[in-house]
Amino acid sequence: MEFDAEIATEYDKGVRRTLPTYDPMLRLTQTFLRSKLKEEASILIVGGGGGNELKAFGPTNPGWTFTVVDPAKAMLELAGRKSEQLELEERVELIHGTVENVPDPRIYDGATCILVLHFVADVKEKLALLKKIRSHLKAGSPFVLVTKFGDVNDPEFKTLVALWKDYWLDTTSMTEEKVEELMKGTLVEDSITEEKVRELLKEAGFHKIAHFFKTNHFGGWVCHAE
Repeated sequence: MEFDAEIATEYDKGVRRTLPTYDPMLRLTQTFLRSKLKEEASILIVGGGGGNELKAFGPTNPGWTFTVVDPAKAMLELAGRKSEQLELEERVELIHGTVENVPDPRIYDGATCILVLHFVADVKEKLALLKKIRSHLKAGSPFVLVTKFGDVNDPEFKTLVALWKDYWLDTTSMTEEKVEELMKGTLVEDSITEEKVRELLKEAGFHKIAHFFKTNHFGGWVCHAE
């Protein structure tokens, strides 16, 4: 998906339509991080170009610093504007690129990867992303992963996607044809089962994995770097 300037402008609305429980998920994520981190901590935010993690975590955790990585320039610029509005710019570093562009041997106290993994099609590349995140974390560091998941051939998955479609029709003025286009992407994008999510996390070097969040065909897991 190409996150251009137009999509970046509409991102805040769109992400909350895609995931109706987006804000409670961010609050739960903050609670998990706060329960595991000290008052002064460094956080790696992978794919955080929209700036919503900064808005959720920054003001109430004045001792935290953030490195935001995003390959979409327009999204990263949006995060920069939000950090300025929130007067967080002195605590925020923006990196245009992927986690591969985070300098080695930079190490963080915690990390998040929210609504990113399902855009990585190949399972080996998903694993490589998680391994790279792990390489930038101290042992015991908390990590939060939120992604689309499920077996696209499972009738339950299809039921949940249908509910997702109905939510868009119920809460927007979009035509059914337009929403059907969104559904096509959801049904053809590579989605993996929860078992595979856990397997990849373990193989990447994470443990104490717990499924803390689920809405439709999106889920979230908390865990720790081994």
